[in-house]
Amino acid sequence: MAVYVGGGRNGEEGAPPRRFVVPVIYFNHPLFGELLREAEEEFGFNHAGGITIPCPVSRFERVRSRIAAEPGRTGIRVNRS
Repeated sequence: MAVYVGGGRNGEEGAPPRRFVVPVIYFNHPLFGELLREAEEEFGFNHAGGITIPCPVSRFERVRSRIAAEPGRTGIRVNRS
């Protein structure tokens, strides 16, 4: 699922949000949940457009890396036929 990172009061000043694609399963992870709560506080639930996470890209990438490093959370799906 695509999310936009940056902008807002906690993102990089003046930089446009960057687009990232993350596995939907990340949305259930507590670390990702913290980022989503910040998005809710900044924009509310009626925000037009895609999900925007108002944090620095570097923080988002650290969270994404930590989730991906957990066993069974590679984010890569293997199709075995």
